[in-house]
Amino acid sequence: MNTATKLIDIRNLSLDQIKEKLVEMGEQAFRAKQIYEWLWQKSVTDFEQMSNLSKALRDKLKENFTINYVQVKQSQVSSDKTIKSSFVLYDGNIIEGVLIPTPERMTACVSSQVGCSLTCKFCATGYMDRKRNLNADEIYDQVVLIDKQAKDNYGIPLSNIVYMGMGEPLLNYSNMMKSIERITSPDGLNMAAKRITVSTAGIAKMIKKLGDDEVRFNLALSLHAANDEKRNEIMPINEQNSLKSLAEALRYYYSKTKNPITFEYIVFNNFNDELQDAKELAKFCKHVPCKVNIIEYNPISLADFVNAEADKIDAFASYLRSQGVVTNVRRSRGKDIDAACGQLAIKEKSN
Repeated sequence: MNTATKLIDIRNLSLDQIKEKLVEMGEQAFRAKQIYEWLWQKSVTDFEQMSNLSKALRDKLKENFTINYVQVKQSQVSSDKTIKSSFVLYDGNIIEGVLIPTPERMTACVSSQVGCSLTCKFCATGYMDRKRNLNADEIYDQVVLIDKQAKDNYGIPLSNIVYMGMGEPLLNYSNMMKSIERITSPDGLNMAAKRITVSTAGIAKMIKKLGDDEVRFNLALSLHAANDEKRNEIMPINEQNSLKSLAEALRYYYSKTKNPITFEYIVFNNFNDELQDAKELAKFCKHVPCKVNIIEYNPISLADFVNAEADKIDAFASYLRSQGVVTNVRRSRGKDIDAACGQLAIKEKSN
């Protein structure tokens, strides 16, 4: 082989494309399905592990292709059993993912980009540069690795996946969609789409695209203020995606998918924690069938925001419920290892 030839990442190819490559190499097309199963069902990272292929074919695959797999660099276990991992990608970039165990479910929180371009003022990832989008297989690999952590540490497989790690999933739309197709496919990980939630800071045209694609997974919108002035202040994305345009996009999305929306709302002390804020949120909730998750804020060194007082949060939630809005107050997990919402920012543990 010419050493200057760049190896093709085989997981970037569809089943049909692998068939074509095999035929070009003088191999039988049916081998492609076997290779595909090794890659996506069994999640192997080395052609030598494909034991039902001949040694000659495995050698040919190594000469022409590579598997750019993700590896765990470092893991930390929180006092509440949350596990945060830094993952190293084939090009040396680092991302983070989290396993969140609760009595009801075992959830993987995965990243979709290296860094983020949205600069939300309360989020540690927002203070990082966005270096690149993740490939579909890099998102998939996080799920495989976190599932292994769940089984190894707690004896329970993953039940849920949330795209709530580093990055904005809707700005990496095609790879996000392809990763979910591989995760949910019978010849992939075969997880139910209803067990997957994609969280967005709110990009109206991409929310409409989700509707056009009639997705089956769940959509969560990081709202944090139902008032344009306040939302502009903490989430610059709102300047191009006003609440009016988001409401229109969500109505369109719901008309196409019939999937209710989850609104995520962090209640910040002396910013969006008054009854008036709750009234604005309740009004916004009337646009589509939805529920609200009130999320505890996890302070970061780069911002001055503080979590609202407990009685303010309780009053806020009580008002929403009085207006018929299904409301959950979510307590943060993994705060002691910077694994909670908004805290992912690649801080290495010192030895």
